[in-house]
Amino acid sequence: MPRLADPMPGETLAVAVRVKPGASRARVGGRFDGPHGPALVIAVNAPAVDGRATEAARRALAGALGVRPAAVSLRTGAASRDKLFDVEHPDSGLVEVLRRLRDGSDR
Repeated sequence: MPRLADPMPGETLAVAVRVKPGASRARVGGRFDGPHGPALVIAVNAPAVDGRATEAARRALAGALGVRPAAVSLRTGAASRDKLFDVEHPDSGLVEVLRRLRDGSDR
């Protein structure tokens, strides 16, 4: 299983995400073992049409990590539920925030 490591200053942090479009309640949290490794689950209200779910997931990820939406960009997976997002210029605590969201606070 890949281990999250703190990125070096100026680098990007790749975040694997599993998007659940059309959810009755938007939520960020949980784990899905997908094609990009352990992924953070993001449920969004937006439908999987014309990139709306991807955009909603990008914004939800930014909000959950406490970064500007402009700092989060899609690397791969535009037409898939399994996506890789890049977070530009992550600070040292971001990896721990991501770990808590994905794996829970007890790990």
